[in-house]
Amino acid sequence: MTENAAPSLAAKATELLRLHQAPEILQVINVWDAISTKVVADVPGIAALATASHSIAASRGYPDGENIPVEEMIDAVRLIAVSTSLPVSADLEAGYGNPGETVRKAIGVGIAGANIEDQMRPFDDAVAQMQAAARAGEAEGIDFVLNARTDAFLKGKDREPRAVLADAIERGRAFLDVGATTVFVPGLLDEATVAALVEGLGWNKVSVINVPGSLAPAKLQELGVARISYGPWTQRVALTALVDASADLLAGGVLPEGTRALT
Repeated sequence: MTENAAPSLAAKATELLRLHQAPEILQVINVWDAISTKVVADVPGIAALATASHSIAASRGYPDGENIPVEEMIDAVRLIAVSTSLPVSADLEAGYGNPGETVRKAIGVGIAGANIEDQMRPFDDAVAQMQAAARAGEAEGIDFVLNARTDAFLKGKDREPRAVLADAIERGRAFLDVGATTVFVPGLLDEATVAALVEGLGWNKVSVINVPGSLAPAKLQELGVARISYGPWTQRVALTALVDASADLLAGGVLPEGTRALT
């Protein structure tokens, strides 16, 4: 490979896997289109990017939850993948009815890893979803990174916390057994819960989302978490800045000092 040649998808996938297994916690910043990808990829310290399905759907006029057609989602993640030389992990929701085929298509457009969510479907169905996704990555001959998501905490708010934790660990172990790299457990998790998840699933096997009020990255690394992502919150930060600036301008203000020309 020449010095200026772009890394191959296989090399990107191998690097993404290494980043998940490294002692240092991996922070992936979530992007949703070409320009958000390009500006975030230029930030010092960025090693990998992740897409946010919620943000992509919102940017194209769809509500979250697999309402965007799968081919449109694949095209969106393709545009993100070709806009950077960094490895990209795609949020593919629950796989749009066929997680294996959806992962195969995503790999075909340059994606090195993916989230697939269980949506708390029946246990055996959820495990089969993850197995299909993992096998699709293996069939393409790359170190595909499957960040298998369980919605135990998102959908278990009315249940006894210990039962929710037990569900997350049981499902997560099963997902790891069929080939997942990490288990993504979204929710506002306290220190004791994160520690219990790491104890139940293994060091560098837990992936979390940071939302307002979440534990700091340094604490999550100390606890043994492999990866932090930010989901739709990065888009919300950008849109909050846009709304606030618009309101200020309409009230007679001026453009904020320090605004940069990033395009």
